[in-house]
Amino acid sequence: MAGARVIPLHDPERDAARRSRHVEVVPEPAQQQSETPDWERRLADLLSFARRRIAGDYQIDEFGFDRDLTENVLMPPLKPLYEKWFRVETIGLSNIPMAGGALIVANHSGTLPLDALMTSYGIASEHPAQRHMRMLGADLVFRTPLLGALARKSGQTLACNPDAERLLSSGELVGVWPEGFKGIGKPFKDRYKLQRFGRGGFVSAALKTGVPIIPCSIVGAEEIYPMIGDIKALARLFGFPYFPVTPFFPLLGPLGAIPLPSKWYIEFGEPIRTDVFGENAADDPMLVFNLTDQVRETIQQTLYRLLTQRRNVFLG
Repeated sequence: MAGARVIPLHDPERDAARRSRHVEVVPEPAQQQSETPDWERRLADLLSFARRRIAGDYQIDEFGFDRDLTENVLMPPLKPLYEKWFRVETIGLSNIPMAGGALIVANHSGTLPLDALMTSYGIASEHPAQRHMRMLGADLVFRTPLLGALARKSGQTLACNPDAERLLSSGELVGVWPEGFKGIGKPFKDRYKLQRFGRGGFVSAALKTGVPIIPCSIVGAEEIYPMIGDIKALARLFGFPYFPVTPFFPLLGPLGAIPLPSKWYIEFGEPIRTDVFGENAADDPMLVFNLTDQVRETIQQTLYRLLTQRRNVFLG
């Protein structure tokens, strides 16, 4: 079996070829498309994917991102969750640039990080450019067997400034959840109250690369696993930051792991420019602090607004 070809993050020939493919594609007439059943198209795509994997005709970048695997294997199972279970509505997708580096900063919640997956899927499926968001994850993700390998293949990398800066300077769309485990592991009584955003490392990365920061506010994720307790002894035993207790887990066993079907809204705010502050702006701790606070406050106020507009947790 041939091996995959490793490509640089920014390849002018590859980018030009991709753009030309987009220009030359002509949609089939509606009548012809309707004649081909959906299951046949899906089967043809699956067989084509299998042939590429056997022949080694696919590419991975320097971070291990496997676009072919992500689009054909990892993304499709998220579609029913996104469209049917959580019925996600995205707002402000036009604030995400069609190309070039940008940093999406979002609130984190829900006991399990499904909010990150839904945000990533929403951008890939609904943004006009169908961009892939390169998520920054905690080291626990990459230490976990199988999960770490899948995270790398889906485009994730360690939440550290060097990796973030390399991705941003290469024109990638990067996503970060600065609350970390403090956000997804907070008790249900503290829902939609943002936790600390750390020391502003994400702002520093944006300033150094001159990319815009896009605040992202997610409503709905807090209710999928209402966390009413934390078994700290089990958390220490398994090496987790917390071991959640919800109204249904661990009481109902595996059934308790099914997320509640809350209605979701994901809003992308107006970009905050960072290329207007000068070359050494990242070295100014006061500027970093102020921008961090501005992003956090923007997300918090947007959450409050979305919550006042929501009539029902499950119906929207």
